[in-house]
Amino acid sequence: MTGAPLSLREQHPWRHELRATISLAWPLILSNLTMALIGATDVLMLGWLGARELAAATLGFNLTMTAAIFCMGLITASAPMMATEIGRMQHSVRDVRRTFRQAMWAAVAVILPFWILLWNTESLLLVFGQQPDLAAIAGTYISAYMWSILPFLFFIILRNFISALEQPVWALVISVIAVLSNALFNYALIFGKFGVPEFGVIGAGIGSVMTNVLMFGGMAIVVMRHKRFRRYHLFGRFWRSDWQRFRAMWKLGLPIAVTMGLEGSVFGFAALLMGLISTASVAAHAIALQLAALTFMVPMGLGQAATVRVGIQYGRKDHAAIMRAGWVSFILGTSFMAAMALVFVLAPDFLISMFIDASAPGNAEVAALAVSFLAIAAIFQIVDGAQVVGAGMLRGLHDTTMPMLFALMGYWFIGLGLGASLAFWQGWEGVGIWTGLAGGLGVVSVLMLARWMMRAKLGLLP
Repeated sequence: MTGAPLSLREQHPWRHELRATISLAWPLILSNLTMALIGATDVLMLGWLGARELAAATLGFNLTMTAAIFCMGLITASAPMMATEIGRMQHSVRDVRRTFRQAMWAAVAVILPFWILLWNTESLLLVFGQQPDLAAIAGTYISAYMWSILPFLFFIILRNFISALEQPVWALVISVIAVLSNALFNYALIFGKFGVPEFGVIGAGIGSVMTNVLMFGGMAIVVMRHKRFRRYHLFGRFWRSDWQRFRAMWKLGLPIAVTMGLEGSVFGFAALLMGLISTASVAAHAIALQLAALTFMVPMGLGQAATVRVGIQYGRKDHAAIMRAGWVSFILGTSFMAAMALVFVLAPDFLISMFIDASAPGNAEVAALAVSFLAIAAIFQIVDGAQVVGAGMLRGLHDTTMPMLFALMGYWFIGLGLGASLAFWQGWEGVGIWTGLAGGLGVVSVLMLARWMMRAKLGLLP
């Protein structure tokens, strides 16, 4: 008498994990790309108003993004927590709902002090020595834009929920709708089209609020109506506290918030260092960084998938499956970035031509510098992909504090320290800064991987 046929998971566990990871990761990757497109749309349309308005809005936007990234890092903790609860008990409706609720509470708690700061954007920019007219315009823009952060955080929490259930395609659908809606809202509100009054710069801020409310509202409708999600009753008894879970959210999420803040701010500081070298170096840095940021969306999505897949197996206490979930995402992420590294080395002129006309006399220096930066960025790509997937793998194990310390040491002390030393003391200039950043990220990636490989010895396994 023969037993029941083995499932794909049992027969070919690696193949099963590969399929599960790819099906989870690709909507997250595309969703990340659409988020970037929303920001790009704002910049494009504000640029149509004029250089002064664009510069002012950019100043305000960078300030706001620092706050948003920190807040997003905190609520990122909801992803491994919900994934672990689903892994521990497939139908753990109550625990998932409570984690979701406390993530929403945490989002409200963390945004309040940032709202107070952002309401005073004009004063803050003046303290940092910015031009009064630019500070005033930036303050006007952020007085509207700042209210978009909270609905965006709510959307991310809902995305984490459906990702934990391995159904992220809905986030992609809503994100695509949001890109189109944001372009329409901005066009109408900035320039006064379709019978709407002309609001100028503040119109872009209002448009962002409307877009993020739409994203949150759309996702809320999906989770309340879809048969796979509605049984969780996510918005039921929203007033009920769970202080133990709330503290757990902060304990797990605060190191992630600091890590993401460190990573985001290091590139901003690198741009300031480029400004000490030359204007051409700043422009070339911006081109190389935009290209690197675009390709980064793939390993970032795979890192998010790794958090969920590892988190589910962590809840099941399946050590072999934890190992497979981590390594599959890591191999996919680093392989993709290795391929992109080859493109950076073999076709730099083509990539640069998407941003500037290299044949124009005034752009020759910028193009030459961008080519040299892309050569370093090729190495940068691989280690950056390795560290972000590695961080995602460790988050699935609820390990966030040591990765935060790795980031602090790697990004700031080694990355910027080495970069500044090579740039100004060794005379490498912009190439030195990029070499330092690549070196810092390389150290972080090695430490992340080493910690993952030592997970059993370090007591990280359930």
